[in-house]
Amino acid sequence: MSTKMLVIVYCVGLFLLLMELIRRDRLNFKYAGPWIICLLLGIFFGVFDQFLYRMSAWLGFGLTSNFIFFAVLGGFVFLSLLMTLFLCQQNKRNDRIAQQLGILEHELRELKKQNKSSSS
Repeated sequence: MSTKMLVIVYCVGLFLLLMELIRRDRLNFKYAGPWIICLLLGIFFGVFDQFLYRMSAWLGFGLTSNFIFFAVLGGFVFLSLLMTLFLCQQNKRNDRIAQQLGILEHELRELKKQNKSSSS
């Protein structure tokens, strides 16, 4: 099996796995979106490998493999940044929910006190 076919089969397999995880509601599309884009780029460059070679030479990389490693590293940094943003958003939501829960518990205690005092 050629490297080109191996890359295509690998990317298509991961793409199908992501689609199955989304279908089973185990993964949100918001989190799967960047991975899907990376896999589609992998399939594109697997099919049109000459475009990859030309782009590598145009950007000044001596070896195409160096360009691929650089692109993968850059992709992981980008995905890490996106995951950090999602995590920060989730932390803000959790803080807001905890504050709202604290307010509701306080109001419930106050209502119970009022109820006890009015029934006595």
